[in-house]
Amino acid sequence: MTVAGARDAIRAALQPLMHDEVVPIRNALGRVLARDCLSTIDVPSHTNSAMDGYALAGADLPSDGVREYPVVATVMAGSRQPVQCGAGECVRIMTGAPMPDGTDTVVMQEQVELVDGQRIRIDARHRAGQNVRQAGEDIAAGSCVFAAGRLLRAADIGVMASLGFGEVSVRRRPKVAFFSTGDELRSIGQPLAEGEVYDSNRYTLYAMLLECGAEAIDFGVVRDDPEALSRAFTEAAAIADVVVTSGGVSVGEADYTKTILERHGEMSFWSIAMKPGRPLTFGKLGAATFFGLPGNPVAVMLTFMQFVRPALRYLASGNWPQTLTVPVASAVDLKKRPGRFEFLRGIIERHDGELRVRPAGAQGSGILTSMSRANCFILLPESCAGVSVGDAVQVQPFDTEL
Repeated sequence: MTVAGARDAIRAALQPLMHDEVVPIRNALGRVLARDCLSTIDVPSHTNSAMDGYALAGADLPSDGVREYPVVATVMAGSRQPVQCGAGECVRIMTGAPMPDGTDTVVMQEQVELVDGQRIRIDARHRAGQNVRQAGEDIAAGSCVFAAGRLLRAADIGVMASLGFGEVSVRRRPKVAFFSTGDELRSIGQPLAEGEVYDSNRYTLYAMLLECGAEAIDFGVVRDDPEALSRAFTEAAAIADVVVTSGGVSVGEADYTKTILERHGEMSFWSIAMKPGRPLTFGKLGAATFFGLPGNPVAVMLTFMQFVRPALRYLASGNWPQTLTVPVASAVDLKKRPGRFEFLRGIIERHDGELRVRPAGAQGSGILTSMSRANCFILLPESCAGVSVGDAVQVQPFDTEL
């Protein structure tokens, strides 16, 4: 199966979660908006000055030469005292202060000539209406500020605060149970015997799940034992929306995962035309969605980023994210045979004022440090037969989903 075909099949099999909850806006960062956010007020709530300067009627601006104006009052931000400005007069005004009656224009203080404390001079370079923010200019009362399904960012939290919202309705975060399989794996803090390794995959998965905004439930390391695996699968599916495992989906003698999953769920076992990360298991485990990822550390990260992360976003929002890719010149020759999609860990860097990309060291699927050094994937599609120095290649920068 192709990479694109696997994505399409996963999307077609999913149903977005529709459970809502109300949270304080300070806890809404990275959450998905459950309902349209409608403004109950105008922002700004009143017509105000965008600059420190002098407010006057635009019709009184000089068309040529210089004109002198008496300063009849001063208005500060937050002022509620009504101020009247007559023809040929001006008012000293601060940023955010309400525009006085009779004015529609502000000349910034750096562009006036002070005659004395009561008079200024203005030249002919100004236009009527400048440096004024109209009521409702940013947001009009009754308008839809954010549509349901939006992933809330820091600026969105600020916008909602400016509208007076203390709470917001968001989609429930997907609950994801995850564990690693393998007798050779040990948790941090345990001594290593010969042939044993520390389980890095669970920590990587935990971090990526947090980045996705999921609720992560760690089931630890499960031994290569049919009864232990069966019990873990059953317990995980009972409490989670999604179950993610690493390891145990190849064809080794101790890989019991396939047999157990075929007994407990509806599974598709795919061999995807990609490198790394060829074996992938996807399907249903009870009511939960299941992803069985390869065991090699880099393959775990790659398959999570390409398949699990967009699936979690879709479950949470109903929107399948479009991953940003950009063309960048290759700094080296890249060897490849047609037939499968290869994801190289890459480093985008600036060279003589232009962006170039190169591999982030050795590309073995067990070399996790190459993912730590990399800041992108170099995408070499199935039809690619190699790349020469200077050729443009598509790169997928990390953390740039649209």
